[in-house]
Amino acid sequence: MRGLAVEVRLKAIEIANALLAEGCDDGKAIRIGIAKAKEWAQRLGTKDLR
Repeated sequence: MRGLAVEVRLKAIEIANALLAEGCDDGKAIRIGIAKAKEWAQRLGTKDLR
């Protein structure tokens, strides 16, 4: 997650934490969190996704 823009990283962590609370395993939660946060940023028009 270090390569992500700050707001995208924070959103990815938020999503991953929600998935972990639902019982998802760590690796899967992180992968999904990053992917969904990137989608979220693209929808908002964030240019700096890194």
